Amino acid sequence: MLNRRHLRVKVLQSLYAFFQSGNTSLNAGEKELLFGIEKIHDLYLYQLSLIIETRRQAEKILEENKRKRVPTPEDLNPNTKFINNQVLQILDNNAELQKKLEQRKISWSHDDNEIPRKIFLQFRNSSSYKEYIENGEQSFEGDRNLILKLLKNYICEFELLHHFYEERSIYWIDDWELINKMIIKGIKSMDTLADSDFTLMSLYKDIDDRKFAIELFHKTILNDSEFAPLIAAKTQNWDIERIALMDIIIMKMALAEIIKFPQIPVKVSLNEYIELSKMYSTPKSKIFVNGVLDKLVEELVSSKKVLKHPGK
Repeated sequence: MLNRRHLRVKVLQSLYAFFQSGNTSLNAGEKELLFGIEKIHDLYLYQLSLIIETRRQAEKILEENKRKRVPTPEDLNPNTKFINNQVLQILDNNAELQKKLEQRKISWSHDDNEIPRKIFLQFRNSSSYKEYIENGEQSFEGDRNLILKLLKNYICEFELLHHFYEERSIYWIDDWELINKMIIKGIKSMDTLADSDFTLMSLYKDIDDRKFAIELFHKTILNDSEFAPLIAAKTQNWDIERIALMDIIIMKMALAEIIKFPQIPVKVSLNEYIELSKMYSTPKSKIFVNGVLDKLVEELVSSKKVLKHPGK
């Protein structure tokens, strides 16, 4: 599920697109925001589907080996331990997952099944895979640990996969780490074979998080005429046209959250937006944004526009 920091990132991306395009339709902007958030779920489903597809590619390779003109005894009687991996079977047989993949039209056979094949072939040459295959025992714990190694060390590190996702969404690489953590957490939660069904994670923790993202987007735009002069007054020694648009939007978002969301501590908001400036703007933005916001918060608290203590 998405945390508040990631939702702030998605709002920032949507606001940047909104202001850059000169859009004036809040409804259209909100629709794009929610679409961008929903696309994260597609990435989650793609990654789960990719794990399953490595098993199918392994099956195909075994069948291809059997059809060789001169198959070896090993080709005719292959080791099927990976294909019988219990975690892979559970994922492949998960009715809810298969339904969502069909609804979203997510399938590696429709996209680029060379990627899962290449990932499997690379993984097959690893010491982890060879040790797993050579170990005659097939335990649920061993099966689960192998899939975690496949995900962490091969799928997550596969460069062609990064390019594949970048072509589908310019924001997916930003979502990459979070999605993989969600999947790893889900696989680790499959503790025993008796209770081993994989539970698909929801996109939001609860309805309040979805509401938070929409309200933050709206309030930043609707209060733009209030926030712009506040920022301008604190940046008089700067050429406003040379200040990065991303910095301006980050500061407007911060003001929207500090002023319009009384339940969120000021310190939390400040830390979040300074972190965003480090991630998405220029190298000097952290110092600049931090300095401007500190002055603004001090002034807003003294003028009673913010009733929260800045340290809380």
